[in-house]
Amino acid sequence: MTYQHLDIDGKPIDLPVGKVVCLGGNYADHIEEMSSLVTEEAVIFMKPTTALVPLTPSFSIPTEQGDCHNETEVAVLIKSSLTQADEHHCLSAIWGLAIAQDLTLRTVQKRLKSQGRPWERAKAFDGSCPISGFVPVSAIANLQDIDFSLAVNGRARQQSNTKLMEHSIAMALAEISQQFTLLPGDIVLTGTPAGVANLNVNDQLNLKFDRYEFETRILGS
Repeated sequence: MTYQHLDIDGKPIDLPVGKVVCLGGNYADHIEEMSSLVTEEAVIFMKPTTALVPLTPSFSIPTEQGDCHNETEVAVLIKSSLTQADEHHCLSAIWGLAIAQDLTLRTVQKRLKSQGRPWERAKAFDGSCPISGFVPVSAIANLQDIDFSLAVNGRARQQSNTKLMEHSIAMALAEISQQFTLLPGDIVLTGTPAGVANLNVNDQLNLKFDRYEFETRILGS
């Protein structure tokens, strides 16, 4: 099924499907659990459009490349171009927010890290970004005070709030726009908190984002 941006009510959004830009190391507790270094600059990597799939009612994970970890993240949909933009301009370019997974082949990523190689083989595979419908930015009271969480098979796994970001949404968009242009239809994933762990086929996932809740199930590829 071809991915299309949808709003929270399932209605199509009139924006093209663009690239997915991801932030790494944007929550201190995740930096600690991964034994990573805190960096002044945001860690930036990308996924292709083929990474995007609907979060519900189910999505697939690879089953033959080692562990596949959840990384629950707030996603930002861009509605207008951003090139070397300031934070105020960046906020005005947001269509809305969603909740997503930055699925990560952790076994593969550990090998790549040990070899000093890029992460795309672990992060950019087809279907690696299941994502919900987008909530219009006008319906969100405060971008930097959004609760979000993940439970797997009824057990809490990840829980955080966007106020705990190392780089706020506006800061992150501005920093990305200094490196390359964000276009209408692009998505920015804003980093994951602690609680990453392996996912398995038939797991039942419950995700909460602001006042919205999503149920989904994992299939094998």
